[in-house]
Amino acid sequence: MLVNLNDLLPDAAVSDGAIACCNVFGLEEAQAIIAAAEARSLPVILAVNKDMVDLAGVEAMAGMLVPMAKAASVPVCVHLDHCYEEAIVYRAIHAGFSSVMFDGSQLPLDENIRRTRQVVDVAHAVGVSVEGELGSVPYQEGRDHIKSMSTDPAEATRYAQESGIDALAVSVGNVHRKTEADSPIEFELLKQIEVATTLPLVIHGTTGIAEADLLTLKQQRVAKFNVGTTFRVAFGNAIRACMTQEPDKYDRQYFAGKAMPALQAEAERVLALLSATKQPLLK
Repeated sequence: MLVNLNDLLPDAAVSDGAIACCNVFGLEEAQAIIAAAEARSLPVILAVNKDMVDLAGVEAMAGMLVPMAKAASVPVCVHLDHCYEEAIVYRAIHAGFSSVMFDGSQLPLDENIRRTRQVVDVAHAVGVSVEGELGSVPYQEGRDHIKSMSTDPAEATRYAQESGIDALAVSVGNVHRKTEADSPIEFELLKQIEVATTLPLVIHGTTGIAEADLLTLKQQRVAKFNVGTTFRVAFGNAIRACMTQEPDKYDRQYFAGKAMPALQAEAERVLALLSATKQPLLK
């Protein structure tokens, strides 16, 4: 069933668990991740990142993912990840995305608030949820222009109130696209942010965070964890191994199909790790 962030995150924020937001780059990954969510009876968020927007466009991605979400036996949110351009956000909303992220983290605070508020007003009018970011979560590789800047709790209060967002992505030591789980999380800063706003909080760069820290974070008001790198590694390694073992095969679909069980297994692991322990699973 197709849902948005407001159907998932408020409850997750007050539980001892969170919702996994999984980057998907094609049909097979979406199928494997939805299958993992159904196997675990857990909700999931399918995220489309900038790379896929640039490659395929939001219309094509919505055309593929929205019907899959509607057909799923568990709640599935189709979410536009980091997007810096309002025009693309509005196209995504029109195409059927149930949730969007307008990322104004590289902008001055006043401009971030103003532009995010405009997106929120449009999105909320048609039942679409909006995530924003304050501070700036850096990248290990791939986007050198993105700043590294921790979230300011005092600014978080104003941003949350004036922008009207439904979820707040924070920068507390987390880093995008890390393969080593060694990001130093600033737990004291996170506590200050929790005092500053009642919004559900979002952590990007989950693969780079140690499991013990994830277990602590999910018991805070962190309601959504964005996960991508660990899935790309699992899927890529499985495809590479299969291609090495069968050099006479050439069909992309064949190799992707062979690799999907490895991706589903990794997705099940991540979903189970992040899920609540004190609430029953979905029936």
